Amino acid sequence: MDNTFSNHKYSLLDSRINAINGKIGVEFSVEPARFYCEVLDMKSIPELFGSMVFSDAVMKKLLPCDIYEALKKTMLQGTHLELDVANVVANAMKDWAIEKGATHFTHWFQPMTGITAEKHDSFIEPDNDNQPIMAFSGKALIKGEPDASSFPSGGLRATFEARGYTVWDITSYAFIKDDTLCIPTAFCSYSGEALDKKTPLLRSMETIDKQALRILRLFGNSNAKRVIAEVGAEQEYFLIDKGMLLKRPDLMHCGRTLFGARPPKGQELDDHYFGSIKPRVLAYMKDLDEELWKLGVYAKTRHNEVAPGQHELAPVYTTANIATDHNQLTMEMMKIIASRHGMACLLHEKPFAGVNGSGKHNNWSIATDTGVNLLEPGDTPHDNAQFLLFLVAVIKAVDDYQDLLRVSVASAGNDHRLGANEAPPAIVSMFLGDELTSILEALESDSEYHNKKRNQMEIGVTVLPHFPKDTTDRNRTSPFAFTGDKFEFRMLGSAFSIAGPNIVLNTIVAEVLRQFADYLEKSTDFKADLVSLIKNTIHKHKRIIFNGNNYSDEWVAEAARRGLSNLTTTVDALPEFVSQKSVDLFARHRVFTEVELHSRYEILMGGYCKTLHIEALIMVDMVKKDIFPACIGYQNELAQLLRLKRKCGECDTSLEEHLLTNIAKLSACLLNKLTALEDVIHKSKEEWDVLPQAVFYREKIFGAMSELRLVADELEVIVAKKHWSIPSYAEILYSVV
Repeated sequence: MDNTFSNHKYSLLDSRINAINGKIGVEFSVEPARFYCEVLDMKSIPELFGSMVFSDAVMKKLLPCDIYEALKKTMLQGTHLELDVANVVANAMKDWAIEKGATHFTHWFQPMTGITAEKHDSFIEPDNDNQPIMAFSGKALIKGEPDASSFPSGGLRATFEARGYTVWDITSYAFIKDDTLCIPTAFCSYSGEALDKKTPLLRSMETIDKQALRILRLFGNSNAKRVIAEVGAEQEYFLIDKGMLLKRPDLMHCGRTLFGARPPKGQELDDHYFGSIKPRVLAYMKDLDEELWKLGVYAKTRHNEVAPGQHELAPVYTTANIATDHNQLTMEMMKIIASRHGMACLLHEKPFAGVNGSGKHNNWSIATDTGVNLLEPGDTPHDNAQFLLFLVAVIKAVDDYQDLLRVSVASAGNDHRLGANEAPPAIVSMFLGDELTSILEALESDSEYHNKKRNQMEIGVTVLPHFPKDTTDRNRTSPFAFTGDKFEFRMLGSAFSIAGPNIVLNTIVAEVLRQFADYLEKSTDFKADLVSLIKNTIHKHKRIIFNGNNYSDEWVAEAARRGLSNLTTTVDALPEFVSQKSVDLFARHRVFTEVELHSRYEILMGGYCKTLHIEALIMVDMVKKDIFPACIGYQNELAQLLRLKRKCGECDTSLEEHLLTNIAKLSACLLNKLTALEDVIHKSKEEWDVLPQAVFYREKIFGAMSELRLVADELEVIVAKKHWSIPSYAEILYSVV
């Protein structure tokens, strides 16, 4: 692509950067050729797409036919990969990567930090004459050995037990990023336990494949060889000016603001959602799309979200494994490209109090390798027995394992968001819409369902085209909503790896399909037993279906009457992860061993405590270094003015006295709240088990932080701006111009 730009564009860009630098008082470099992005020729997009991916088409072109077929057999059937095949693949992969400019390779994996990890090795090696050659073996492709004790393991690895392995995930294509060949891999310990998010995800995909195929065989489907969990993850994020980030230690280190009074204008006017995208943001989005397309990510939709400075990117569906890899790449590229444009990308679930936080909508479905979506109702869903069976299987799974779904989205950051009238509440329920709900009610009561024809949408303007009206509305408040041929799990936080929620989804649905298959495979009257199974399942699990307003107080009371759980915080939810019911579920399907489950419980609880501990220390630091000096500086200024006015003898001093009194009282209160926070931080160093420690952080540390913030935010409103060095919400949210 030609990245040349006119002098006019350069001058516009330079003036914009200079204006921004002057406004924020912080200089940063912006690469001009990346700031304004030329519109791609539509013909070049197919050539650009996947150009940095060692894709199936590339393998088919570069590999000998027998090697390609052997590799595909391993990918599709899970057969053993022979070393001689791996050697040929590695050599072709190396030659392709070098031609693309790569100098190094890395095993790209997803430890339980929630982000990705990589260790780079160059292709260069000495030959027998000690001359440099470029080499890459099948052994290096298949296996790596990172230090397993330096990643979170929840007790699976001790400090002195360092050996771990990364193992090539053949089902996810290698790609080039930053002149490095990245090979997606699983990560396990020396003793074989999974230390990552990919391994249990692949296990969960295998188990839902196995159980769904059993159901399909009962319906006479012998063509499908695999059932694939498919996912599309909509990603929300904030963009702010990079200079604002550099002036806010809380944003830099915690990803969210720990202080900040509400701005005069937030999202009240609803003028940002789907609004015209600002040129600077659009340039970023174009650049992001281009980089993601190169990596084979089908970045599809982009738009402004509800809050000022908030946006969303949505991809096309793909397999759950690849979707997880792609979402990790998307989050990484969002941050990298934002920096190129003089901005910062915030992925925290709640960067700004009182302003909508960011979620990640996990659109989940299952389909056969022949292209049949098993959650597609068809034109007559009431007559589609196979669809209805898979539908009620999901209903039962969500009801039986609602606590596990809540656990899968639990984090300190997401606790700020769930139930805050912007995201689903912590109560798990399902939205099916009027049509499917009516069908299920008719089935349960043995009454006749009257198929409602789709009406034409009448808008009242004759020149506008008519179109079929959907059979049901959408419900943006529902945690788990059916949206036509898939379920949208809306509770994920924006910084989440989507692996965890999809591991749970795949496994709980597989468990119910197993139960269904066990029952129906013994049937002597398949049709009668099928109808009975569907009816009984609806009757027992309809409590989980709710099509109303999940934000209302009435629903909280109604959910309690129905017996639905309401695990409001991470500390409430996480013990359910290691309940006997959960242990039995994951062990039965070989997704997690009991040891692996407990390790993740320890990691998640520890992560919760560490997050709050860091936030508390940052608050203490900001109060001492920024807020106290601001208060003292303003009080000194007011005191000097007051002395001058009193010397005058005729000047009104009521304003200065009022401000001084208020600031003095609030400053004293701030000191008391700071002391209280420091006291509980010190107490947190005592040796406790992980659950009591997490409870202490939730009740004591977080409570002390909240009280300290209230006083600081009140001071921000009355202290003069020239003394208050911390950028305000208004400055941050509207910093990208």
